[in-house]
Amino acid sequence: MLQSPHQPLQVAAVPAQRTPAREDDAGPWHSEAACRRDEAGLFFAPSKEPTAARLAREEAAKRVCGGCPVMIECREHALMQPEPYGVWGGLTAAERRVALARRRRRDIELTATTTAGRIAAAG
Repeated sequence: MLQSPHQPLQVAAVPAQRTPAREDDAGPWHSEAACRRDEAGLFFAPSKEPTAARLAREEAAKRVCGGCPVMIECREHALMQPEPYGVWGGLTAAERRVALARRRRRDIELTATTTAGRIAAAG
């Protein structure tokens, strides 16, 4: 779905009932990834890919991610690295940039609120 340049980018949220699939260190999370059986071309753009083809490919990749038992781990990996290309954890590179910017902004706001609270308590 192509969005107007005047509308904010919509990032799909992880459903509330989803929890990390792995709580232990028994092995790498990616060994359980649904995408390990798929063609890498579904998750990474070929050079000079037309916009309509890219959007369709990204939606197909997101559908694979939607049923993945390690989607949360994959998304966090892509956000922490950060992975500059491809669909990871159900997010495109552009959606990950938005998510990272929101996360940074939230962290700054939390730090400012905490600092203000300490100053008020000390004064």
